[in-house]
Amino acid sequence: MPRRVDKPKCPICRKAVKKSDPEFPFCSERCRLLDLGRWLNGGYRIAVPLPDSAEAAPDADDVEPGSGERK
Repeated sequence: MPRRVDKPKCPICRKAVKKSDPEFPFCSERCRLLDLGRWLNGGYRIAVPLPDSAEAAPDADDVEPGSGERK
C-alpha cells in the first residue's frame, strides 16, 4: 500500500505551502512573525531533560544536619 504524503502546511494558519516559498515553512511574513512573537513571549518552551534521580537529591547521610550542605 503506497504511503500518503501530505503537502507541508503553515504551522500557524495551516495553509498549504511550497518548500520553494521564501517564507517556508510559513505561508507569509505575518505567520513567521506571529511564530517569532510566540517564542519571544514564552509561548513555546524547550523542555529540559529531568536530572537523574540519584544526582538530583543528595542522600541524607551526605548532608550536615541543619546546614543543607554536603559533608
